Amino acid sequence: MIDLLLSIDIGLDPSIVKFAGLDITYHGLFTALGVIAGVAISAWLARKLNYPEDMIYNVALALVIGGIIGARGLYVIEEWSLFKDNLGDIVAINTGGISIYGALIGGTIGAWSYAMITKVPNIPRGADIAGIGAIVGMAVGRIGDIINGEHFAKTTDLPWGLVYTNINSPSFGRAAQHPAVAYEMIGDLVIFFALLVIYFRIPRAGVTFFSYVLLYGVLRLAVSFLRLDDEILLGLRTAQVVAILTIPPAIAMLVYLLRTPPVAERKARAERRRDLREETPPPPPPVSEEPSAG
Repeated sequence: MIDLLLSIDIGLDPSIVKFAGLDITYHGLFTALGVIAGVAISAWLARKLNYPEDMIYNVALALVIGGIIGARGLYVIEEWSLFKDNLGDIVAINTGGISIYGALIGGTIGAWSYAMITKVPNIPRGADIAGIGAIVGMAVGRIGDIINGEHFAKTTDLPWGLVYTNINSPSFGRAAQHPAVAYEMIGDLVIFFALLVIYFRIPRAGVTFFSYVLLYGVLRLAVSFLRLDDEILLGLRTAQVVAILTIPPAIAMLVYLLRTPPVAERKARAERRRDLREETPPPPPPVSEEPSAG
């Protein structure tokens, strides 16, 4: 065990206040703040590109509902042993216990389903906007995870680590551990700025969204090696398996989108070729040679 040069002690009680049987936690607080931040960023982008802002709020609501269901659902599947004897705890989401990848999958299904049913215009561009907002929301939500201490990580082998000193923290009494969730939060912010650059530099609908899927998959694949989540396949955690399944399709879609001109551009090219053909005068008829009289 190395001597820590930077021991970050977190002594906050995961529970902020209990009122009328309701437990307000840092986890729940920052989850809510993350949703607000993500929707605000998406609405800001929608205004800049004259995308229907009211549509963003409607899609965001479907995304949030689907994200909450997916986040809790995947966590319950991963940790079924914690819930099989008390099924009522499944809905106690305010106390912690969500899967970010579950939120990503559930939110995507919810938002795309709503968009398809209501015929939202330019769905790929809406997905780009939602992806940028989502990564911000995930970064903000991770602050609650850091305070809560429910995600266990390996004992640190670096000169820094997290130590939880509050007896109510799930990580109380554990050795100084890697701040794996903090690494992910920083990675989320890096991805956010990268997506902004992609969004404004590559005006191809859908590219930003699939870049989001790709970059977040790479981040979770790497960071999860430091986490102590249950291994489900070949020594890999659930998040890593999901990342491996989502990264190749994201790459394939990016290659397709970047190599295939959008429909409007293809139509414009076809119209230009047609106009050129119409403007070009036909060649003169061949001159026949009369036989000379001998």
